[in-house]
Order: sequence, then structure tokens, then C-alpha cells
Amino acid sequence: MKLKIHEIFYSLQGESSRVGLPTVFVRLTGCPMRCGYCDTAYAFNGGSNMSLNEILEKVASYSPHYITVTGGEPLAQKACWPLLTVLSDAGYSVSLETGGAIDTSQVDQRVSVILDIKTPGSGELKNMRLDNINYLKAQDEVKFVLCDRADYDWAKDLLAKLNLNKTCSVLFSPVYNQVNPTELAEWILQDRLPVRMQVQLHKILWGEKPGV
Repeated sequence: MKLKIHEIFYSLQGESSRVGLPTVFVRLTGCPMRCGYCDTAYAFNGGSNMSLNEILEKVASYSPHYITVTGGEPLAQKACWPLLTVLSDAGYSVSLETGGAIDTSQVDQRVSVILDIKTPGSGELKNMRLDNINYLKAQDEVKFVLCDRADYDWAKDLLAKLNLNKTCSVLFSPVYNQVNPTELAEWILQDRLPVRMQVQLHKILWGEKPGV
């Protein structure tokens, strides 16, 4: 059993409630979505085939506590499910970053799912499986990447309609260099939303490039 791996690297977690934690990222190749703000289009193609044991050996070389499996869309590769399980079996704290186009119901229950709910501004709302919300656990997180004020209002309405914050943590994130983070902060404070605002720490530290 092999996966197409674009890169495995050690960095600080730039997003989610784990922001700032030293983390090994396992980035799988490929994605069925084409979000207008995508910052990992370089991972749509390329990479190397690696077995589960090869991935485990590479991950272990960093002596990490935290692992993030990401993409692209990692669930686009069927072997991602056993990868999540073997990483959890190895004792790591594992998170999965998914764009929500693929059913998440069978993801190992030990894995923290970071579910990116696509907004109208992303251009991919039509491909989002909103029923994935039904599978969220308390340890999971929902992320809205916001392209503009219209996206913010849409996300705010969905948050209220579905009471998402009663299920798990909710993250609001501005599209890098498109939405002013200060403005987003002011909107959240004005509306007293029960969400965590996040900016992409890795881009602040190292810019927009692979391997960070």
C-alpha cells in the first residue's frame, strides 16, 4: 500500500487551535477542488510514492508529538485512511486537514478533523459535503476561509443556523493578502461571535512558499 506524497516537513503549526506547536506535516498529492484562493496548487501533481512504513520512518526521524496530514485533499487517496490509523497507533496526536468534498465518516476516531467549510467566495461550495458536519466530534474543528464581507455574513448565518460552536471549535480565517485581518477581527467583536479568529502564522514568519 503506497501513497503519493508531495512533501513531509517539520514546522510550526500555522493554523487551528494547535497554532505554534512544532508539527510534522505529511502533505499528500492531489485535490478534486480548485478554490480561488488555493495556496497549495503546487501539490496538485508530482510527489513520490511512499509505503506506510516509509512514511512512518520519515515522520519518526523528527521525533514529533504532533502530526498533520494535509494536501491538496488527503482523503482523495484511499490509503489515507489506513495512514491516519497507523499514525494514531504509533502514539502521535494526529490532525487531518480536509476540504470537505469527501465523506469523513470513516476517519479514525482518534484523529482531530479540521473541516474546511467552503464559502461562496471559494468557488467550491457546490462540491462541499455539508453532511460531514454530522460526523464532527468535540475534538474536531470547523474552519471558514473568508474571501470578503459576503463570505463572513454567510458563515455567520450558517454558524447560527447549525449551532456549530455547540459541537466543536469554529475558526474564521481571512484569505491571505485579500481580507484585512483587522477588519475581520472587528466584525467578529462587533457581532460577538463564539469563534476563534486565526491568521496563518507560517506565512507571517516565512511567507507563502512550500515546506513551511
